[in-house]
This record gives sequence, C-alpha cells and structure tokens, in this order.
Amino acid sequence: MNSDLNYTHWKKDHETILKNLSDKNIYLLYSGGKDSSVTMDLLTRAGKEFGFDFQAHGATYPAHRYTEEEKMRIESYWNKRRVDIVWHDVGESDDYIKHSPNPCFGCQELRKKLMKNILADWIDDWGRLVIVVAFSLWDITSYAVEHMLNSISLQFEPGSDIEKSNRLKEIAHRFYPLIKMKEGYSVFRPLLKYNNDEIKKWIEREGIPILLIPCEFKDFRPKRILERYYERMGLSFDYSRVYDFAVKSLKIPDMSSYASIGKEEYFGDVF
Repeated sequence: MNSDLNYTHWKKDHETILKNLSDKNIYLLYSGGKDSSVTMDLLTRAGKEFGFDFQAHGATYPAHRYTEEEKMRIESYWNKRRVDIVWHDVGESDDYIKHSPNPCFGCQELRKKLMKNILADWIDDWGRLVIVVAFSLWDITSYAVEHMLNSISLQFEPGSDIEKSNRLKEIAHRFYPLIKMKEGYSVFRPLLKYNNDEIKKWIEREGIPILLIPCEFKDFRPKRILERYYERMGLSFDYSRVYDFAVKSLKIPDMSSYASIGKEEYFGDVF
C-alpha cells in the first residue's frame, strides 16, 4: 500500500523529528526539481507549526539549466512565502562534463565538493546541523535495482568486490529517513516513503514552480532510465517492502554503523 502524500499524514509520520528541529541549523539541498520543491513546501509548512527556520542551498549546475530567468521565476514564488534560496556557482562550465563517459558522475562530484566546502566554511556547531536531502522512494528503489545489476555484471571483473562494496557503502545510508552522525549532525530525508506520481500530483495541485529546462545529460543516469520504466508500467512501491528487501538481499548495514564515520570520510566518500 502506498503512503498518501498529504501534509497531515506526512507530519504525523515525521512528528518526532519535526519537534526536535526548533534549535537546529537546517540546510535543505535544493535543486529546483520536483522532489526538492515538495520538500521545501513541506518544511515551510512545518516550520511555521513547529517553530523552526531553514536555509535552502542550490548548486547551479549543470549551468544550462539555471538561467537567470529560471532562477528569478522560482525565487519570485518562494520569496512571496518568505523563503530565500542561496544559489552557488560550482566554478565550472558544462564543458567540464560534456565529453565525459558519464557526465552525471562528474556533476555529482562537483556538487559534493561544493557542499563540503560550504559546510566547512559556514558550520561552526556541527551538533546543531541537520542536512535535508530530497530523495524519494523511487530513488532508493532504483538504487536497489542498480546495485543488483552491477553485482551481476561485475561478479567476474577484477576488483569487482571492492567496487561493489564502495557503491553499496555510498547508497546504503540513503534508505534511512534519518541518520545521526559522529559529530552530532543529522541527515534527514523527508520524502523516502513517497512515489514519484504522488510527488508530481503535489507539485501540480499546489502550483509550485520547478525548473523547466531539462538536463541534457539526464539519460546517462541509470535511475532516470528506471524511473521512466516505472512510470510507463504504472508501478509504485511500498517503503517497508523496499527497505526489507535492501536489508535481507542487499545486506545494507544498520544505520548505527554510520555513527562512527567522521565528516571528512562521509562527505568525501559516502554522501
């Protein structure tokens, strides 16, 4: 059975977390896409009710998506709701990834590097930090499928055990709605229990603007290919079943195992 994405149900499901955010320094990783936009809407509503503020930080990369017109259009909507977006330039043009075998890997690395630098420069008290990431149920389902396919294709390759282990380490923590880390900060994923069609309906119903310029590299991402398959087949998923499968079949580690990972390792190799 799918979870119903409405504010009342979402709030009830996350109430324990939301009640503890009033004294936190909350950073939402905002892309302008549907997932992060719905997350921003939910946090804006919850902030008024539970008494917390948050900052929205967006990396303007790939650059062709983030024209001044697009940023101004999106900012205009959120400013009316008293939400500011801090845009960050990664310092590279799209040529940096255009001729890569997989441009998405380069894009992800640039975004990781930027976030690591922002946190290093802006965060003094790591114990108060909460990073909000807008992964959805379709994201983690795709990670599970991707890991299975990689396990099959790499099982006879030299060094494949190391490669599979590193990738699993990278994706496993994304299956948990909230993890608490060694230095006291937390990573919160408010949309993990929701399917793509529910998120799209929210965007349409609430009239929330999202980036309209598609990424020219989107077809390089395995999860985008899988998402199109789910959509065409009319598939939806249940978080509990996906999580149980990940534990039993993929052998993802318990979330407590991440408590021993220092921030340098986490943001350098895992996040």
